[in-house]
Amino acid sequence: MTTDTTSPPRFTSRQRLILLILLGAGFMLSVDFSILNVALPEVGEGIGLDLTALPWIASAYALPAAGFTLLFGRLADLFGRRRLFIAGMILLAAASLLGGFATNPEMLLTARALQGLSTALSIPASLSLLTTTFEEGATRDRVLGLNGALLSGGFTIGALVGGALVSLLSWRSAFFINAPVAVVILALTPFLITESKLPDRVRLDVPGAITVTGGLLAVVYAIIEQSILVGVIGIALLAAFWVIELRAAAPLAPVRILGRPTVKWGNYAGLVVFSMETAMIFMMTLYLQNVLKFNPLVTGLIFGVPGLAAVLAGPIAGRLIGRYGYRKVLPAGLAVQSLATVPLIFIGSGRLGLAVLIPALLISFFGHVTSIVAYTVTGTSGLPNEEQGLATGLTTMTQNVAITVGIPILSAIAATQASELNGIHLALTVNVIVTFVSVTLIWIGLRPRAEQSTGTSALPAAN
Repeated sequence: MTTDTTSPPRFTSRQRLILLILLGAGFMLSVDFSILNVALPEVGEGIGLDLTALPWIASAYALPAAGFTLLFGRLADLFGRRRLFIAGMILLAAASLLGGFATNPEMLLTARALQGLSTALSIPASLSLLTTTFEEGATRDRVLGLNGALLSGGFTIGALVGGALVSLLSWRSAFFINAPVAVVILALTPFLITESKLPDRVRLDVPGAITVTGGLLAVVYAIIEQSILVGVIGIALLAAFWVIELRAAAPLAPVRILGRPTVKWGNYAGLVVFSMETAMIFMMTLYLQNVLKFNPLVTGLIFGVPGLAAVLAGPIAGRLIGRYGYRKVLPAGLAVQSLATVPLIFIGSGRLGLAVLIPALLISFFGHVTSIVAYTVTGTSGLPNEEQGLATGLTTMTQNVAITVGIPILSAIAATQASELNGIHLALTVNVIVTFVSVTLIWIGLRPRAEQSTGTSALPAAN
């Protein structure tokens, strides 16, 4: 089978509407993740949340988003992808209204946790609906390219829109904006998207579901709170999950899928892509505000302009994968992301550093978006339709875990230095080393010989 790269695939009118719904939902959820980050002080002041507790506005969202994604991705395979997607949109609308009307910290944090849970419900279901609606090959590569572009654009626009909404209206508007969009998606979905075919015998691996969800929640919580005891408990639960999956008659995540090079190395790449880039952005936020003394609005603009420009990388990445294959594009995109970070290790305390920072961000974001598309294509390639929910659940879980753990890990490394600027330099050095080592491992792990040894047929994207 060969992939025609002479002209981009065309979509029917119905396919365009499906893309509008599914990509629009993913874009809204990525905006939702970042929209409150620039408004944390205002939110804390408005709701009576202590300064030390402000990080929990993000963590309350990230914990369920990371912990439940794999479970809900598999449930989508077993009980219907459209059904779980609709449930996620209903929950998002309700949670957003709860957050907008919150009168105390408990209501606010509950709303954020429910928003995270809605993400765990919606994203794997919507992504698997995309991968099963559009055939593997050039068409799917283009769709996932658009998805990666909107995902990255959503994070950027979320920060910009969040600042504007808070300045013009109030922090509550950052919650309320989700509700009407979710209602429109709910109104259109039943008419345009058909339910996925359900297996003849539906069985859920309850012990596997409990151990993997508990393990992921514990590990992510341990990294956020730097708790060794909770981390040990989480690792033990994940080890129990692995043993259960080896013996279960109907495992939640069959070990054979985890042994596929595309799934294994695709998700490892996603972990590095998101954790290292998220941490770099956080370090540069500290640099801009604490070292160069810029205010949040200027900081948002500095990130926003190259961020929006880099969104163009999404469609380009889809075409590159169609032409050169994910094995080449994935490590290349990750290498570009890392190379662009290298100059940031040497920036000083003067504002001339902006002359290095802004072009470096543009190049880094371009490599980052390319890597997002490539790792999503890699992690979902060569799998039957009945396992697409599990595969997309894995890629989404990887993304959510990586976004959550990257900042605490590199922040702890930076904190070992007496000077904040020296700490930023050290953290970015570790970032570059980890990424370059990973590029080598991914290139070797995705070599065609490794794929053939699993008994899978050679795919054109692996060339």
